[in-house]
Amino acid sequence: MTDDRLPVRTILNESEKKTSRRRFLNQFSTGAATVAAIAASGNAQAQVAPGGHAVGPGSAQGMPRAVEAYRTREEAAKRELLTLAPDHPTNEDEARYPNKIGSYSKGLPHNRLGEVDLAAYRSFLAALDSEQPSDFENIIIGLGTKLTNPQAGLAFEMQGPDSHALAQRPAPAFSSAEEAAEIAENYWMALARDIPFADYEAHPLTQQAARDLGRFSDFRGPKSGGQVALGTLFRANTPGDLAGPFISQFLWMDTPFGAERVDRKMTTTLPGLDYMTNYDEWLAVQNGAAAGPNSFDPVPRYIRNGRDLGQWVHIDVLFQAYFNALLILGRFRAPLDPGNPYNQSRTQIGFGTLGDPFIASVVCAVARPALKAVWYQKWFVHRRLRPEVFAGRIHNHVTGAARYPIHQDILDSPVLQQLTSKNGSALLPMAFPEGSPTHPSYGAGHATVAGACVTVLKAFFDESFVIPDPVEASRDGLSLHPYTGAPLTVGGELNKLASNVAIGRNIAGVHWRSDAIESLKLGEEVAIRYLREEHHCLNEQFPGLSLTRFDGTTITI
Repeated sequence: MTDDRLPVRTILNESEKKTSRRRFLNQFSTGAATVAAIAASGNAQAQVAPGGHAVGPGSAQGMPRAVEAYRTREEAAKRELLTLAPDHPTNEDEARYPNKIGSYSKGLPHNRLGEVDLAAYRSFLAALDSEQPSDFENIIIGLGTKLTNPQAGLAFEMQGPDSHALAQRPAPAFSSAEEAAEIAENYWMALARDIPFADYEAHPLTQQAARDLGRFSDFRGPKSGGQVALGTLFRANTPGDLAGPFISQFLWMDTPFGAERVDRKMTTTLPGLDYMTNYDEWLAVQNGAAAGPNSFDPVPRYIRNGRDLGQWVHIDVLFQAYFNALLILGRFRAPLDPGNPYNQSRTQIGFGTLGDPFIASVVCAVARPALKAVWYQKWFVHRRLRPEVFAGRIHNHVTGAARYPIHQDILDSPVLQQLTSKNGSALLPMAFPEGSPTHPSYGAGHATVAGACVTVLKAFFDESFVIPDPVEASRDGLSLHPYTGAPLTVGGELNKLASNVAIGRNIAGVHWRSDAIESLKLGEEVAIRYLREEHHCLNEQFPGLSLTRFDGTTITI
């Protein structure tokens, strides 16, 4: 990263040397003062409409409003500028391993061990360092599959935080116990893809998975009584994740789409199909070979197992799940957040602000800054390898083809014997023929957008509202039947929705647990700062909207 891409830190440092914080803010007001002076001087001439009313930018209506709009934008930019730019620590694997075994390289050429060609990797780093579009065109790629949009990490955003203004903790290191636990979970998820979620309690394989994950020294999934339980298996850690069925109501309930009604049955893939379990196939995909087709179930089904969930998050529009949730919330007239001023208005309802169209537009709009934020983390900070690649390292290690610093916890796991018995390799069985996308693993795009969009929904709706007439899918996915367990709330099911999308990508094999959990938090922060700016732009006066964060704390925006 070149220094001229970091003006915020430079400006703040210089300002601290020369002036106080108050004087610094005053210096920033000169632009608006200049505009106001222009208005007062009469340089901008008003026009007179036939009715005698002044119109145009120099009129009483035009120029003061323009100055106020300018000041509003300036103040928003000022607030972002004065939010101290974070550091961006990494796990240091890229510097630690000269052969880049711990870093993302899919789509570049590799040797027989799946280790990246170093000249190609240097061309990749050169583009990321220079940030010149021409250098991105000079990256040496492998068999033709293209890298997915690295320059998105350099795009600026006009609302909410700049992509570089947010940070994630370092990804687990290649040799760490946490990485070992995460790949073990990925392996067990892959083996359990065709087991209905409703059968997790009784199935021998999921029972074995829970026992095995419980013995890892640094497994960070949810636990019950200090143990990985079948009721916590493959779930996330947010409030509501452990309540009720594995799948959120917002992925099952019929969805009104204007005058239409959308049945939530989906086109899923056939059971028993796994990809990239053959070493030559795995290596070809790492080198950028084109993938073959998937095979689909001719019968539409509701999501009932990991395979279905993985396919749902394979081809979704990134804000689709949350827009559907919004429509469902409207169907059963979920109350708005108590802080919404239109709850108490005697004469007005919300519409273009704080009403249905406004909420819908914000749910979708926040996905864009969320993507920019996570694409910066992916390409310019962490460059974490995908689970499929780490599994390739394990395969070469256990077969004696190479020696890698892999934590003993995973090498002692019975999941490797399960995989070898089934597939003849320790490669990670992938749900998609192409495996993971061609961008680095950490953070996760789906999870970041999930965190942002769900945060918006929690801000606008009353999280404590109990969802009426909840359902769950049959074991064959052909029908829904009533769920009769403990009450399910809007806030809990929205958190579960975000987790389903994030963890669903892990079940498909393309992401890690920490990708999912940390990226939900990244998206949450994007949304909070986006909503703060929205609040400052509104004419309505109200204290703010309240929500429960993913860590269980509450905040008013």
